Amino acid sequence: MTMTTQRAQQWGLTPPLTVVLPTDQELAANDALIEELKKQNNFESHEDTERRKKVLQLIQSATIEFVRQVCRRQKLSQHVIDNAGGKIFTFGSFRLGVFGPGSDIDTLVVGPRNVSRDDFFSLFPSVLESLAPANAIEELTSVPDAHVPIIKMELCGISVDLIYTRLMLSEVPKSQTLNDMNLLIGLTETDLRCLNGTRVTDEILQLVPQQKPFRTALRAIKLWAKRRAIYANIIGFPGGVAWAMLVARVCQLYPKATGSVIVGKFFNIIGRWQWPTPILLKAIETGPRSDQRIYPSDKFHKMPIITPAYPSMCSTHNITESTKEIIKREVVRGGEIADKIWHSKSEWKHLFTRHTFFTQGYKYYLSIIAASRSKEAQQIWSGRVESKVRFLVMALDDNQSIILAHPFNKGFDRVHECKSEEEVDKVLKGSLEFQAKGTKTETTDLKNDAKHGAAAQDGGDNINIPSVTEEVDQNGVEHHIIFTTTYYVGIEISPGMEPHR
Repeated sequence: MTMTTQRAQQWGLTPPLTVVLPTDQELAANDALIEELKKQNNFESHEDTERRKKVLQLIQSATIEFVRQVCRRQKLSQHVIDNAGGKIFTFGSFRLGVFGPGSDIDTLVVGPRNVSRDDFFSLFPSVLESLAPANAIEELTSVPDAHVPIIKMELCGISVDLIYTRLMLSEVPKSQTLNDMNLLIGLTETDLRCLNGTRVTDEILQLVPQQKPFRTALRAIKLWAKRRAIYANIIGFPGGVAWAMLVARVCQLYPKATGSVIVGKFFNIIGRWQWPTPILLKAIETGPRSDQRIYPSDKFHKMPIITPAYPSMCSTHNITESTKEIIKREVVRGGEIADKIWHSKSEWKHLFTRHTFFTQGYKYYLSIIAASRSKEAQQIWSGRVESKVRFLVMALDDNQSIILAHPFNKGFDRVHECKSEEEVDKVLKGSLEFQAKGTKTETTDLKNDAKHGAAAQDGGDNINIPSVTEEVDQNGVEHHIIFTTTYYVGIEISPGMEPHR
């Protein structure tokens, strides 16, 4: 092999560590990993995947009709109406090819310059409803004031997140792509945020040597991270995109490896990484926008993982000193299990063992309770509180008596029925005595509430919390329905600093 050929095979900023083809043992381990992922219900059925494709076809048809209707309202010529177009792009787990049962479809709707985001929120839902089968749309929620304005819904039984941006083009044909950075000229910051997901996802796929091993490894790492409760961007852990970029970087270093080998090497490479040296899939690009800035706070990022699409940004700016330490501990644990698997002393299922946060994790815990007197107010208030948890963790990190402050990666939603303010006060102090009969505790990730998510993303400062009227029954008896979301932080205290009982 010539040096020129070797250079042509380089992926990322550095040459591969090895280009050796997989051994029979590695191929067998890969088969075993895929089989275990199937047992863990990580893949959905062929029928459900086909249903997703039909849902996307429906959204694409609605996009074209929506753009046409806006053009008609603007009294544009028939030629403009016929050629204005409109196109959808997916991003996130669906675009990366690592979705499973219950996964949502992150979808970007793109229109021409004359179609605004206000048009999208006011008209698109009704257009989609007119084209969809009867009763196909459920639980539609619009959050136009969010950091990334979003419409969330269940469409034909599939969870769909819709965001919108317009390009400074008169037409958006079926052949339109988003890889040309000149398309970003003239766009608002909100437009950029909406475009970013698709552009980053597409870049990741282009920057890995082989997509199949990448997807197998990413499925495994995402499942591991979720089971170990270290998957939550808002709380202070890497989110889906960050984990994908970490796996992609390992794939670049082992371009011929199987997914199983990538998983093993992942723990080795990431476990030895010298943070805060950033993870990069390619050199940071400069581009046509004059407002690309380097912020002073960037130098304080604990574990920087940089997105590859212009304008590049750190996807892990929320990580704190404590969550960094927790991630490092889990990577070490994962590496030890992976080593045992490769020496036939363990099995893949042991890598995916659930966390012990509440059972064996800590002696002391803090609970943070967000409470409201209506479901609508709680959707937003709980999101605001969630967005502040990592700041509490950062403050605890500065306390000399605390070694570690470990935030659990999701909140717990409950509904309570109280007959007096005294009972309400008990609920606010953590009592579960008045939890409403027939209701169950739900975690915030499974509820996947659009308004909660939007408020958590940016603090909810732009989203109004609705007012609440107290209820009194016909006999004059107080009746309080209290909605709570509880967040937990495990505390590891320095020896000799524990509180006296």
